[in-house]
Amino acid sequence: MAKKAIGGIAGIFLDEATTVNAARKVRESGFTKFDALSPYPIHAMEEACGIKRSPIPYVTFVAGCVGLLAALSLTYYTSAVDWAINVGGKPMFSLPAFVPIMFELTVLFAALSSVGAFFYLSGIPRIDPPIIDKDITCHKFAIFIPENDVGYSADRAERLLKDLGAVEIKKMAEY
Repeated sequence: MAKKAIGGIAGIFLDEATTVNAARKVRESGFTKFDALSPYPIHAMEEACGIKRSPIPYVTFVAGCVGLLAALSLTYYTSAVDWAINVGGKPMFSLPAFVPIMFELTVLFAALSSVGAFFYLSGIPRIDPPIIDKDITCHKFAIFIPENDVGYSADRAERLLKDLGAVEIKKMAEY
């Protein structure tokens, strides 16, 4: 589900350490819905922004268990119930013979559900997203404070970002 576009204030930073420190201070000042943008992953940014652990590993585990049970059910039904053929005196349901099928369906269900959960939780695809600064994908960093955040005031957010070392402040009509 795509996020609804909303306006706000963006501060552009040139240094990684300054951005992490600024994110921590923005969170300490009471903002909770802000976003930190960088061209690459930054160590400790999740902690600085107060980002909670993703639910994707839990979705993956549950879907993997469902895949395992589906494979077990499928192999049991086809070999012991629907198409029961006694070959060489072997048991109708021989678990070691079905381990590869169970493994493959476990991996298939887990992988597809992980990708689906990632797309859903991140709001992808987002058609024509607004661009804060074209250099954020290259060498600049940004912190965006949306106007629907707790205690938002354009002047307060602008002053806070400037005091934290932002080299440029941009007012966004939508993000």
